[in-house]
Amino acid sequence: MVLDNVQVCDEDLDSATLARYMAADEIAIDTEKMGLVLGRVRRCLVQLCDSQGFVTAIRIAKGQTQAPNLQKLLTSWDITKVFHYARFDVAQFTATFGVETAPIFCTKIASKLARTYTSSHGLKSLVAELAGVELDKKAQSSDWGDAENLSREQYNYAANDVRYLLDVKGKLTTMLKREDRYQLAQRCFQAIPVFVALDILQYQNIFDHR
Repeated sequence: MVLDNVQVCDEDLDSATLARYMAADEIAIDTEKMGLVLGRVRRCLVQLCDSQGFVTAIRIAKGQTQAPNLQKLLTSWDITKVFHYARFDVAQFTATFGVETAPIFCTKIASKLARTYTSSHGLKSLVAELAGVELDKKAQSSDWGDAENLSREQYNYAANDVRYLLDVKGKLTTMLKREDRYQLAQRCFQAIPVFVALDILQYQNIFDHR
C-alpha cells in the first residue's frame, strides 16, 4: 500500500524493498511507539528512508518478535543506520528482535558535539536549522497502537521524522570534521551498544561518583 508517498508494509519489508535498501550506503530509521519506557512500551511503526527520499513504514504487530528482512538490514555492516537519539531505538530493536544494530550514526549525539552554540538538539530544531524545514509535530503524542487505522496525518508525521535525517547527518558530519570532533563522534556511536545493554538491564547512573 502507498499512502501520500509512503509505502506501508505489514510486519516486515518485502523482498524488493529490502533489496533497494540493502544497496544503499546509509538509511535513516525512526520508530513510533506507545511511550518511552523501555520494556513496557511496544514498537508500533518502523520508518525507513534512503537518499532518494523513498520512505517505507512497517506496521509492527503486537507481540511480534521477528522481522527477518528488517533484521538483515539492521545488522548489515555495509549500511550506516542513521537515527535521532539512537540509544532508545536501538535498545528497542535489541529487546524486540534480539539483534545488535550497527553501524550507527546518531544525529542527537552529533548535534551536541558540533552545535555547541545552542542547547536545542531536538529533531525539530535540527531540521529547521540544517534542512530549512519546519516539522509539524502535532501527531507526536497520538495513539500508534491501532496500526490498521493510522491517519494520513500520522503517516506524514512518521515519514517526516526520517525524510530529512540523511541531509541533517551530512551537514553535521561537515561541522564535526571542521571542528575536529568527527572521530570523537564515531567513538560515541560505537559506545551506544554498551549503553543499550545497560538500559535493557535497567542500570542507571553507573558512571556517577556516588
